Parts: sequence; structure tokens; C-alpha cells
Amino acid sequence: MNKLSFLKALFSPFKPFKLKWYCGKIAIGTPYFYPRVWVKDTENPKYMKSIPKKIGFDFVGLGWKTKWTDSDYRFEWSPVWSFVFFKWQIAVIVNAPEQYHYWEAWLYYENNTDKSLSQEERIKQCIKEFPLSFKVSNYGSSNSMSVNYYYYILKNKYHKFIK
Repeated sequence: MNKLSFLKALFSPFKPFKLKWYCGKIAIGTPYFYPRVWVKDTENPKYMKSIPKKIGFDFVGLGWKTKWTDSDYRFEWSPVWSFVFFKWQIAVIVNAPEQYHYWEAWLYYENNTDKSLSQEERIKQCIKEFPLSFKVSNYGSSNSMSVNYYYYILKNKYHKFIK
């Protein structure tokens, strides 16, 4: 997948994501570390070392991996655009509802459903093969309830396919 493929989510059965803006001292990682550049180590020219970025842009695409199978997706980080100017940063972060469930289900929908089918048929396949129904309880409480996260991440017109 390329870095911008996450934009396809805007034209899918999934709710549109929002953009979260940050402006201030450098605080947003790209993805795990603050913006940085790699330079030759002056003490040992065989090695490179990282230094904080003074001025520059970074774009980080959707971060994910698979765990046990080729379709067992794990969300790692949201897409981020970052501009650094000395010790200041402007960042735009893609913010989806219920991020982990949203991106993992969207990756399944995008990569593992039959693209020859309609969006409705593909989302039915996604819900069946990649369930997001969990028992949820508060810490220390014996009460639990069942939650299907598809209600939170799909556009309302697709709710009729959730069981």
C-alpha cells in the first residue's frame, strides 16, 4: 500500500475521518520519534546518528502490521503531516473514530474483500469475516456489555448489515 491509500476510506462505507491540528513546540512523533535527520557520525564515520530536524517536512502514512495471519491487521499509528521550524511544529493528524477498530477493519475491507462486489456486499463480507463484537466491562465491575464497534465506524446506512 502506498502512503496515501488511506484516503480511500473517505469514499468507503466507513465514516469520514477528521483532521486534528497541532501547533506548538515539537511534540508529535513521525511516527515514534520527534522529527529528525540522519547524519554521519563525526566520531565514527562508519556510522550514522540522528539529530533533531531544524527545518523540514515529514509525511507518515498509516502504520500497520499483520500479526498471526495475512489478514490479522494491527493498527500502529495514524497518518501525520508535520512541518518543523527550529523548535516549533505544525502537524496535521488523521483522527478516525475508534481508531484501532476503524483502521483494522478498513484494512480488511480494502485488502481482503472481493472488489468485484458492491460496497454493500463487501461490507457484509467484512463484518462476517472480521467481527468487531466484544464484551466490555469496567475495571473492578462484574457487569459487562456487548459492543459491536461497526456501529461506531460505519456510516449509518450500513448499520442494517450489523448483527
